[in-house]
Amino acid sequence: MKRQLMTLGIALGLVVSSLTVMAEEKPLDIAKKSGCLACHSIEKKVVGPAWRDVSKRYKDQDVRAQLIKKVKTGGKGNWTEVTKGVPMPPYSPRVTDANIEKLVDFVLAIEK
Repeated sequence: MKRQLMTLGIALGLVVSSLTVMAEEKPLDIAKKSGCLACHSIEKKVVGPAWRDVSKRYKDQDVRAQLIKKVKTGGKGNWTEVTKGVPMPPYSPRVTDANIEKLVDFVLAIEK
């Protein structure tokens, strides 16, 4: 009986772990629900720069922490020629730090 309960417990744990991994949101789903796509797209400028252009600009540079901070706190001045001075609003705490990191990693990986 103990052996069966232990086996059942392990099996249940594996199922819960699998569901957690399956439920992990994809970056574009995070972007959609967070409002990022109101100002950005992957391929073309909307209000802010295309994410492909961001990825190209920062390719092979160590800017991950800088971009995470920019998304959290907002700002302006890095893309004035594209945005015509429209600032990027802060997304923290509305978007979790973990999701901001996923989004930045996604954008930086576009041109790799």
